[in-house]
Amino acid sequence: MSQRHPPDDDDDDTNAFRQALREAGVRRLAVNRADPGRPRRRDPATAERRAAAVAAETSDGTSRTSDGRVAPVRPSEFLDFALPDLPYRTRSQLKRGQIEWEAGLDLHGYSLDEARLEFESFLKEAVGSRMRCVLVVHGKAWGSTADYPVLKSHVNAWLREWPTVLAFCSAREIDGGTGAVYVLLRRRGQPL
Repeated sequence: MSQRHPPDDDDDDTNAFRQALREAGVRRLAVNRADPGRPRRRDPATAERRAAAVAAETSDGTSRTSDGRVAPVRPSEFLDFALPDLPYRTRSQLKRGQIEWEAGLDLHGYSLDEARLEFESFLKEAVGSRMRCVLVVHGKAWGSTADYPVLKSHVNAWLREWPTVLAFCSAREIDGGTGAVYVLLRRRGQPL
């Protein structure tokens, strides 16, 4: 995570850039939200359309995960991913297993296609139930036709594609170690 440092006053390029902005009439934004110039409508028809769109998003039959080739990972490799703007403290808590997981999915014994369907269904249900953290056990076994852990590699790819995943990392040993991941989910309507 990068920290913002004030630029040096000696930096001629920065000063010239700021001067050019001032001369052009550019000013700093006070609010980080668009103002459409009119108040939001609160009529029932709009609320119904919004609810229908949300329901369609969670119940559509299309897959959100790829079924193509994925980058193979080693059986003992520690998986780690987080959106760039996730707070460092939250990411650290996830890595240490300090965010309690509320539900788990064990993919042992599933074919790749079955695992994908179970995975998608599980995450949709977890988000619909407003869960914050879940555990996905993918195992570390090598595939029968591949020389790498197929489910682990695909779960690693699928989680990076899933729109409500804020972060994931390999679990602590007690929860499955590098054969499982903690998944931090964005609750609907909730900022990071």
